Amino acid sequence: MDVSQTPLSDGAHAARELDELRVLLVDDHDLFRTGLLNLLVEQGVQVVGEAADGQSALRLVRDLVPDVVVMDLNMPGMTGVEATREISLTSPLTRVVVLTISVDNTDVVEAVMAGACGYLLKDSSIQELIAGISAAAAGESLISPQIAAQVLQVLRSQNAGSGAADAIRAELSDRELEILKLIANGTDNAQIARELFISPKTVKNHISNILMKLQIENRIQAAVYAVRSGIV
Repeated sequence: MDVSQTPLSDGAHAARELDELRVLLVDDHDLFRTGLLNLLVEQGVQVVGEAADGQSALRLVRDLVPDVVVMDLNMPGMTGVEATREISLTSPLTRVVVLTISVDNTDVVEAVMAGACGYLLKDSSIQELIAGISAAAAGESLISPQIAAQVLQVLRSQNAGSGAADAIRAELSDRELEILKLIANGTDNAQIARELFISPKTVKNHISNILMKLQIENRIQAAVYAVRSGIV
């Protein structure tokens, strides 16, 4: 699941200009949040609101309908993972990018499975954060390079066993299973199309079917699911 180098996209969202994106910042540290806001505004990002906790974030998501939420994990009251899960359920068109100091692999996996479309560390550059925001808005997924390899190792150690793998094989066609394995190895749509000698549009259709059959939301969850099951 080398998701650190190339954003993973299901192709369902067209690319948008940076200044068109509406972003909500969620972090309980006022100084960090204000600094981040200033940096994003300097880059032309439209920051439509700020929240210091998960509950406030949910209210602002309902009121402001942002395209992307930049979410901290460790906050008082409702955690970032809990808030991400609620946003994914109630506002599925709003994407969440986690920005945190936590390199704990459990936090990463929980955030991804809660519906986060990206996971970046707070020592990332502003350019990396902008890339994460843009990727999320386009329906892509991005994980900080520092943690991608660690996550893969942990997921392999948590292999759910042959039962989960058998369940996936029962749901997916041979072609879909082939594509799922390529997704889990970080292969983008264009590479998948070339390797399998099919069109990019066909790849997108297969990926949409995979997500629907496995009842998951995005490619990064598909990658996690595949690795956890032992498919790859």
